[in-house]
Amino acid sequence: MHGLGADGHDFESLVAELRLPPSPAVRWVFPHAPVRPVTLNGGLRMRAWFDIVALDRRAPEDEAGIRGSARAISALVRGERERGIAAERIVLAGFSQGGAMALHIGLREGERLAGILALSTMLPLADRLAAEAHPANAAVPIMMAHGSFDPLLPISLGEDSRDLLRSRGYDVDWRAYPMPHSLCAEEVADIRDWLLRVVPARASRRASG
Repeated sequence: MHGLGADGHDFESLVAELRLPPSPAVRWVFPHAPVRPVTLNGGLRMRAWFDIVALDRRAPEDEAGIRGSARAISALVRGERERGIAAERIVLAGFSQGGAMALHIGLREGERLAGILALSTMLPLADRLAAEAHPANAAVPIMMAHGSFDPLLPISLGEDSRDLLRSRGYDVDWRAYPMPHSLCAEEVADIRDWLLRVVPARASRRASG
């Protein structure tokens, strides 16, 4: 899932950069966020998974927007399941706003996922996690990565989310890189290694049957 103001095409080039093996085959889904006014940007209309008032943990969150986008993405996940893709082979991934959505949705999914990849982001609606998290993904592998020089979403916000998740017992693989609000080659290589670890070569007999 892409970040604020981008679209689903933003990370298509990452597929080639990851250099994943041809087998097992991987299906990539790059959804587009809806267009909506964003308060942080003076009400300018752009693609956004939810509205942002300020990049501050104390700022009010757009709960309705977050939950609305979560329903749309969860419907895409159900669609993949109906195609025959086992939940244990599905990774929810996103950058910035998209990473926030990956965390929000993945921790509430009712079937065990392969993993959650959350880049340059923070956990939304953190105070609701304890009540809403689904036990199916209590042990889901999570990779979080952040730029130590991020001027848009300071790394401290990502670290706070990491610490909260770990305090709840989640397995968070945390990485920091000397970069701004972006990706770097080292990060892409680490993502590749993580994906190869968490996505099973084939679905279990129980999950695929």
